Amino acid sequence: MTSATERLPRLLALVPYLLSRPGIPIADAAADFGVGEQQLRKDLELLWMCGLPGYGPGDLIDLSFESDSITVTYDAGMSRPLRLTASEATALLVALRALADTPGIADTDAVQRTLAKVEDAVGQARPAGVVVGLEGRGGAVAPEVRSTVQEATTRRRALRMRYYTPSRDAISERTVDPMRVLLIDGRNYLEAWCRSAAGVRLFRLDRIDAVEVLDEAAQPPSEAEPTDVSAGLFRPTPDQSVAELELTPDARWVAEYYQVDELVELPQGCARVRMRYSDQAWMARLLLGLGGQVRVISPPELARDVRQRAEDALARARHLPST
Repeated sequence: MTSATERLPRLLALVPYLLSRPGIPIADAAADFGVGEQQLRKDLELLWMCGLPGYGPGDLIDLSFESDSITVTYDAGMSRPLRLTASEATALLVALRALADTPGIADTDAVQRTLAKVEDAVGQARPAGVVVGLEGRGGAVAPEVRSTVQEATTRRRALRMRYYTPSRDAISERTVDPMRVLLIDGRNYLEAWCRSAAGVRLFRLDRIDAVEVLDEAAQPPSEAEPTDVSAGLFRPTPDQSVAELELTPDARWVAEYYQVDELVELPQGCARVRMRYSDQAWMARLLLGLGGQVRVISPPELARDVRQRAEDALARARHLPST
């Protein structure tokens, strides 16, 4: 017996499908939908009883399928295929891109083909300001990084890498012993024992600038325990401050690249976010780099710091020789 969850998508697609193929043989239509002819006839009989509110003569879908072919004589407005909304398309594309970037996927080509088809179907329907996928600023994982990390984890080899830490706005050289690769909240992480920090660390793959496999075995010490990520990766601490920001569409990449506690959609593709930070100087530099694409709602001391730094920079610029 066909379940309702299997039948409903087929019923929604049948009318526009039949409108584009008037007189199609029942056998051909059944084959296209992957059902038997008897099931397809049951679907057509149900569609006969569907239509516009009022459900009287002239309101219901009208089909002819007495012979071996099908013709729609009244579509009751169901003339276009079902389309994804912007939010549905965004969620699907993000999930597919995360899947494509995950090391160890058996059939990456199939995922990429599906991704291309969905992107093509979405076309220009995506509104400005909607961040689709993980490719935003710093969000894409370089293929050579992904393959190198996968090789080292599989072969249990140590890695030397150059890694960017945004909270300190610093790049460091590290030697690590890989433990596993994780997919958390749509992002890929390498969990490894960091020899310089003498502890287990999670490294986002899109923040690895360069990496190489070393000719030595990965040997995490016995005290290296896997990180518990069942309750989420990021846990707020009492000493962290929280900034409330309004981002324009061009600055929405911030909510993709950095962890935010809350994101509220605003008109014209803008967004309001709550973002935790430990170092006010680092947060001020980030906001100054965004220029007019961000507004600080709170805390007031952060807004004053950003304003003062901007005024100081303008004052120094006035003394520069003109070119």
